[in-house]
Amino acid sequence: MSAGQQPLNAPETETPTGVSGADGAASTPAGASAARSALPPPAQEIAAGYALSGAALDLGALLWDGQCRPEAQIRIPLSMLNRHGLVAGATGTGKTKTLQLIAEQLSANGVPVFLADIKGDVSGISAPGESGAKVQERAGQVGQAWEAKGFPCEFYGLGGIGPGVPLRATVTSFGPVLLSKVLQLNRTQEQSLGLIFHYADSKGLELVDLKDLRAVVAFLVSDTGKAELKNIGGLSTATAGVILRALTAFEQQGAGGFFGEPEFDTSELLRTAPDGRGLVSVLELPAVQDKPQLFSTFLMWLLADLFHDLPEVGDVEKPKLVFFFDEAHLLFNGASTAFLESITQTVRLIRSKGVGVFFVTQTPKDVPGDVLAQLGNRVQHALRAFTPDDAKALKATVKTFPKSPYDLEEVLTGLGTGEAVITVLSDKGAPTPVAVTRLRAPQSLMGPIDAAALCEAVKSSQLYSRYAEAVDRESAYEKLTAEQQEAEAAAMRAAVEAERAKEAAGTAKAPRARAQDESVVGQVMGSGLFKSLARSVGTQLGREISRSIFGTARRRS
Repeated sequence: MSAGQQPLNAPETETPTGVSGADGAASTPAGASAARSALPPPAQEIAAGYALSGAALDLGALLWDGQCRPEAQIRIPLSMLNRHGLVAGATGTGKTKTLQLIAEQLSANGVPVFLADIKGDVSGISAPGESGAKVQERAGQVGQAWEAKGFPCEFYGLGGIGPGVPLRATVTSFGPVLLSKVLQLNRTQEQSLGLIFHYADSKGLELVDLKDLRAVVAFLVSDTGKAELKNIGGLSTATAGVILRALTAFEQQGAGGFFGEPEFDTSELLRTAPDGRGLVSVLELPAVQDKPQLFSTFLMWLLADLFHDLPEVGDVEKPKLVFFFDEAHLLFNGASTAFLESITQTVRLIRSKGVGVFFVTQTPKDVPGDVLAQLGNRVQHALRAFTPDDAKALKATVKTFPKSPYDLEEVLTGLGTGEAVITVLSDKGAPTPVAVTRLRAPQSLMGPIDAAALCEAVKSSQLYSRYAEAVDRESAYEKLTAEQQEAEAAAMRAAVEAERAKEAAGTAKAPRARAQDESVVGQVMGSGLFKSLARSVGTQLGREISRSIFGTARRRS
């Protein structure tokens, strides 16, 4: 059977929200059953698996023997969207449009959505789509009552780079495991970073931005700070050097702005519009798409923060939020064991907090098995088999699907753009039959909105005034700098007192020599050179010079 042959067209009719069909009879259970009776028996079995009684999202129509059968609608129960999912397929097969299609219907049902816009073409979900011959043809094929609609959106940007309300996180809330991933540290270095975070927390040194972390690392390998971690393993100079170099390189990539305050409150993602539709939060990432480790790890922070803050709700009629994790393979590449364990735990448990997570990537093998096992809903677009590795990935993908009457190896390489192999969880929680599906057309604009319109939408957001301007309050860097300056001032006072005591002891023996010494000291203290050196106290050069002057030179290890 070929899935890509020219399908049959069918007239469309207006139907209630969340339900559409090829004709009026198909909008009722009895009518739908009568329409499905015209299908071949195997197709009837598939169609019956998607005959849902509750609220559901319409994905498209069944493809059978090369024909599109609009009387067999492929749907996903709204209550099962928090059981997570996978949208996979080769580049250019329609994954982004599938996200758009699902996000639109979630919003229409009052469910907030989070989308990462990596290529810059998802912003169109905020504007009505444009009708045309292709759109109308697709709508007719799948029995869709297509109507141009835009959906309520909020646009965000990482750290103020590019358009969008700036999203920031403090270094403390980001945590050592996620930060180790984005800095590409090994296991030993990750453990050392965890030790640094533990020390900072115990001493009340707030790690707000990267300069705070850098200051704490430098302090812990200084002569003064080495003893602080001696009883719990210590921090080697070599490991500290690796961490500091990684932080420097990270900042040089422009990533410093992602860490700081005001920190984004992830509960903002759970809002609905005044008309009851779910707000679609779009994270604009084109400006940082050359930093994949950063944005994929930042997405994980958003999810982990939601997991930490949300209460348990168990099974719900509809999710509190559906989170689409685009370019998911970037999250897992080179991940440590601790990082993978954290992801697996988050995905497993966040379902009971009413949040659904959809990973979007090229093949299921991009997602670790323990995570893949948690994904109950699958939309698999076409795969290519141009190389031996491609063929191996194709076979592995086929094995992840339930048994079906399709030759999935043949089908998956023959799917057209906007077609997919689908299996989801039914309203009873059981997997539905595998269905080759021609997907519906999104109702919003399939492309980016104008840059000026995007900028206007961002500036008019009620969140803009709250998050636009960065705040740099007193934290670890300022506290350690103040302590260092106080220590240097105390050393200076001690040196002066020692000099005075020495002078007082020699007053009777050498009054004239003392006068000469005082004159020399006065000249030096008043000289431009000394004043210049004093101003440099607090910098590394200043500290070294001060130590040599006052007899507090650094100990050699």
